[in-house]
Amino acid sequence: MRLSPRVLTLSVGLTIATVLGCLVAFLPVPYVTMKPGPVFDTLGEVDGTAMITFGDGVRTYPTEGRLDFTTVSITRAESHLSLAAALEGWLDPDVAVVPHDFMYPDHQTDEESSAQSAAQLASSQDSARAAALRAAGYEVREVPRVVEVVEGGPADGVLRVEDVIVRIDGARVSSPDEVGAAIREHRPGESVELIVEREGRRIELTVGTEPTEDDPDRPRVGILVGTGFEFPIEVENHIGDRVGGSSAGMMFALAIYDALTPGSLTGGRNVAGTGTIDPDGDVGPIGGVRQKMAGAARNGSDVFLVPSENCDEAVEGDDFGMTLVKVDTVEDAIDALETLAENPKAEVTSCG
Repeated sequence: MRLSPRVLTLSVGLTIATVLGCLVAFLPVPYVTMKPGPVFDTLGEVDGTAMITFGDGVRTYPTEGRLDFTTVSITRAESHLSLAAALEGWLDPDVAVVPHDFMYPDHQTDEESSAQSAAQLASSQDSARAAALRAAGYEVREVPRVVEVVEGGPADGVLRVEDVIVRIDGARVSSPDEVGAAIREHRPGESVELIVEREGRRIELTVGTEPTEDDPDRPRVGILVGTGFEFPIEVENHIGDRVGGSSAGMMFALAIYDALTPGSLTGGRNVAGTGTIDPDGDVGPIGGVRQKMAGAARNGSDVFLVPSENCDEAVEGDDFGMTLVKVDTVEDAIDALETLAENPKAEVTSCG
């Protein structure tokens, strides 16, 4: 059976259009998706080990319920999102589609992104320990800690990242500013005598100085010094490299506080939340709050703790039947959870 020229033309045209449509659908677009990720119970276990553990002799109390930190699954820096996947994300209320450069500025690679996230997680864990211990009544002293050693500088091969600087030229130093001031007492080329604490031992070291690039009269040893902490008890977080970033900080702090104080913060309920935290217990905003809420709801959470700066975004859509508690500090979260543990219908400060 012969096809008429018109039918044949239409058939060929439809075939070409279909092929082109498929090709266009799989073209990469400069966007990434943010989807609800897994949740982790900070009161639970990871690979058979409690997520939060304490040193020998530390008194802890039984806990119950869940204190989940929530995550977002994001397209990797070097992955390419197709137009079809982007359109699918735009149609899903639980998915956010954002520009690639917003999430990964300056052409960030997978390796660079992972390293940044790991550093943020480590810093967040330290801040969570400090905030939780202070809330539980412990004294946590801040100390100057080496966070970077410049390759090829005078300190390269002498000092190490995580070294705590205790004394310089015999005088005790207790902050990054004091470390800088003590080094500036020298002339470039002179040596500095240090006592550092490394892996539980105190070590005497001598490090040289050199002039800074912009001031030949100003000495430097080639380190970046940040704030570390002297913890009165041992607290370990075993989440490992399963997640990255700083947004689990508040939930880590609540888990530590719950274990160190009598009673249960949750009252046996399934509580989830998100938020960065600083050593003083102040809670900061995060990204992807809607996606984190969706992930918490899928896991059966009753209560969701929201940083106050994220409240407007949190109430833009469905609350998934959860109580959205507004928090500015870890103390806000503790007070609200203790109130709800006594009376699940009690009024607490909420978003909206």
